[in-house]
Amino acid sequence: MTDMATSPDILYGHVKNIYPVFRSITGKGIRQTLEYISGKVKDLSISHVASGTEVLDWTVPEEWNAYGATIRRTTGEVMIDWAWCNLHLLQYSIPVHARVSRSELEKHLYWIEEQPDLIPYRTSYYRKDWGFCLSAHQRSLLTDDEYDVDIRTELGPGRLSYGEILIPATAPGQDTGEVLFSIHCCHPALANDNASSVAIAIEVIRELQARTDLRLSYRFIFIPGTIGSITWLARNRDTVRYIRHGLVLSCLGDAGAPTYKQSRQGNAAIDRYAAYLVQARWGGKVVPFEPYGYDERQYCSPGFNLAVGCLMRSPNGQFAQYHTSADNLDFVTPAGLHASFGFIMDLVAMMEKDFHPISLCPYGEPQLGRRGLYRAIGGHDGDDPESAFDQMTLLWVLNLADGKHSLLDIAQRAGKPFPAVAAAAEALMRVDLLARPA
Repeated sequence: MTDMATSPDILYGHVKNIYPVFRSITGKGIRQTLEYISGKVKDLSISHVASGTEVLDWTVPEEWNAYGATIRRTTGEVMIDWAWCNLHLLQYSIPVHARVSRSELEKHLYWIEEQPDLIPYRTSYYRKDWGFCLSAHQRSLLTDDEYDVDIRTELGPGRLSYGEILIPATAPGQDTGEVLFSIHCCHPALANDNASSVAIAIEVIRELQARTDLRLSYRFIFIPGTIGSITWLARNRDTVRYIRHGLVLSCLGDAGAPTYKQSRQGNAAIDRYAAYLVQARWGGKVVPFEPYGYDERQYCSPGFNLAVGCLMRSPNGQFAQYHTSADNLDFVTPAGLHASFGFIMDLVAMMEKDFHPISLCPYGEPQLGRRGLYRAIGGHDGDDPESAFDQMTLLWVLNLADGKHSLLDIAQRAGKPFPAVAAAAEALMRVDLLARPA
């Protein structure tokens, strides 16, 4: 559907730039990431919420920053150094400067026995603790009786930061609805699970900001996982009523087929658009909503019940590299990023074009020949062959244009590509046979 100017290399370049930044749910790293985004798009606002602020049933946590962490032999030999890989430090570790026994140290080590060469990603956001993540191989080398642990972190009153941008509708007859894109940007050194989505969102924003024909408004929020969406919802109770469609973006840079997780509603318009694209055009899969995963579970909590699904390639927790050091720059590919970007732009095209048409000549079949529509048959919009429509497409649109069927409804009942149905509807509106509802 979409003619994309954004190249795979541009997308991959963003991932390379974002990947090394040490991020957490608060602190300097997430602000550095938001500043990077702000340098690539226009009008990003960055909000800060003080530690201790009550947000729904939660409290904004203390701010955490890390400056170094090592495990050394008593001889001074470094065995583990956070500088080698920023997954080595358990997120939100408290400061420690101590000599500890091996048995005490092992209580604070995290590794994956089944993946002996990989370093896991682990957190302790809401429980004061300290620890190191390391490979099983590295752990096997820790055989001394005692070790010197040095963790240089700060944990105290500060702020939670998130970025937000609203791209307003620009077309005549614009809609009052908004599309929400939510991207978590709190994971360090995970290329697929968060850097890929940030990179793609940057370029989607750039594409939309360049357009002057948007019927819907588009809101992007770059947030720390869970606490970020909860904080945003707590501060935007009036805004959410405008959200018509929503999508959480995650794990979009690998080679897996697209996966769409439905909203809690299950049959919202966004669920149907995504399912149409995922299944009919991309050979991917649709999975039902469950109250576990990414921030869709906050937007879909019963008090809000927003139409927000989650778009992924390989789903979270279902690929071997998930939350490990193998989720690196070799795991994501320019082609995978570009395909995901294209999918999202196709989804935007569907949201922009779909409506419930009303026939202005509903009594009997209108005469198409004298309106020049037979000459239009076979024509299409731009260079997309799927937007070519035939006589049957025109007739299906006219017959189901009763204000009760959307263009997607018509496409699915007629067995015609959505772009062809949308192009046929445009042609019928140009000759005053079809109208949008008031």
